[in-house]
Amino acid sequence: MSATDREAMEYDVVIVGAGPAGLSAAIRLKQLDPDMGVVVLEKGSEVGAHILSGAVLDPSGLDALIPDWKDRGAPITVPVRKDNFYMLGEGGQIRVPNWPMPPLMNNHGNYIVSMANVCRWMAEQAEELGVEIFPGMSCSEVVYGEDGQVKGVVAGEFGKNPDGTPGDGYEPGMELHGKYVFLSEGVRGSLSKEVIARYSLSDDKEPQKYGLGMKEIWEVDPEKHCEGTVTHTMGWPLGSNAGGGSFIYHIDNNQVYVGFVVHLNYENPYLSPYQEFQRFKHHPMVAELLKGGKRVSYGARAISEGGYQSIPKVVFPGGALLGCSAGLVNVPRIKGNHNAMLSGKAAAEAAYQAISADRAGDELTDYEHELRNGPVGQDLKKVRNVKPMWSKWGLLPSLTFGGLDMWTNTLGFSFFGTIGHGKSDADATGEAAKHKPIDYPKPDGKLSFDRLTNVAYSFTNHEESQPAHLTLVDPTVPIKVNLPKYAEPAQRYCPAGVYEVVEEEGSDPRFVINFQNCVHCKTCDIKDPSQNINWVTPQGGDGPNYPNM
Repeated sequence: MSATDREAMEYDVVIVGAGPAGLSAAIRLKQLDPDMGVVVLEKGSEVGAHILSGAVLDPSGLDALIPDWKDRGAPITVPVRKDNFYMLGEGGQIRVPNWPMPPLMNNHGNYIVSMANVCRWMAEQAEELGVEIFPGMSCSEVVYGEDGQVKGVVAGEFGKNPDGTPGDGYEPGMELHGKYVFLSEGVRGSLSKEVIARYSLSDDKEPQKYGLGMKEIWEVDPEKHCEGTVTHTMGWPLGSNAGGGSFIYHIDNNQVYVGFVVHLNYENPYLSPYQEFQRFKHHPMVAELLKGGKRVSYGARAISEGGYQSIPKVVFPGGALLGCSAGLVNVPRIKGNHNAMLSGKAAAEAAYQAISADRAGDELTDYEHELRNGPVGQDLKKVRNVKPMWSKWGLLPSLTFGGLDMWTNTLGFSFFGTIGHGKSDADATGEAAKHKPIDYPKPDGKLSFDRLTNVAYSFTNHEESQPAHLTLVDPTVPIKVNLPKYAEPAQRYCPAGVYEVVEEEGSDPRFVINFQNCVHCKTCDIKDPSQNINWVTPQGGDGPNYPNM
């Protein structure tokens, strides 16, 4: 229990995060019982402000939740019409035919969407059912009950000084208590991280793996635009430096989503995922598409990539992990939104049954069983070996054996069993002395841009008088450990230019945190080789303000 005196509000279910998982849970709860008290707390300034996804949406999750979503005017109107896959070299590309790919890789029936706008629409559906949604309300603490269960959260704390003490206009926030608390914070959420550690939810599981996804929205020449076209690439510019690839999705209004994902288990601490993304846009195929166009938005966020064998126990006394807080992305399909929705629906049904039986504060074991054995578990189990194969064997062998494994898994068996991931992404980072610096080309300001210029297109804002939400366990580690051993990779892995090592003549180097630039991607919390950076929520409403991501 927090030491600060706060008012408390009581609900049946408290949901942290207004993404597809949290909103699906809220909608399903009210579908089952219109009188149930349900609240959704969202740290973004509005629903959708912190949502960033590719995204090609598999509608199966929405079909199960709101079967008449088309009649209700969901912003899901661009079906996939063409599906391309290329292997890139520096000067050209080879198209990989679709026919050898397993059926689960087919995008027929899927839609290119802005998940930010889909979530805004889902919030409207939830509010029509009577769900209370409070944007701009960061959840800064977990509230525990007398028996050690999760009882609620603290939300809406504002006005702290930079040193963490209450300022003149300090507002302590409120405690929101629930019979059950759902954590649907997205990847590496601060409360989820705390709860996973407190209840040892990841014991006996493989370490979670991650990628960093970066995305720009471009308006392109109408003659080059082909609505409904989906293109994925692998290969250049990453080569053997890192795993990853790109996506190019032609949405409506002559806009194209251009994205790049770098797996965060790379070894070379000199690698910059952001610079690799910018270099990718100079490939002849991509440059020709973007030439004469203009970038209108930018953002970045981490992606959970561990899959089936990395899913923690998803229930704990008093609540459950939903969506990306549990790590439900299907890596080869590059899709997780459908699983997020299905997880929210399943958690809601388990909570409804429990509350109907006058239970509260216990473990929703029915949700755990449904997640692992129902549609979500079945979706992820078929592809469980693709990511570890890629990490251990490299791109081409993983394409061959991963494809074979997905084919056999559609028949119900695998030659490979279940392959483990091994190291965490932080532990995968190599020492600087064993690697060479990478000389990246300077951005041209037309196709490629420096980080700070691009961050302006994420419309990020943080009140600078508050405490930094990027905290160091030991403030001496960046200079004493990470700089000599790893060339302090935070300078390069952050896609928003938050971290700097400042060296001035006559002075020792200083580690500077420009937290106002942070786009909440959580890469630093994941990749720091000393695990010294802890991402926590800033005050409510701060961070990026993505319009159509």
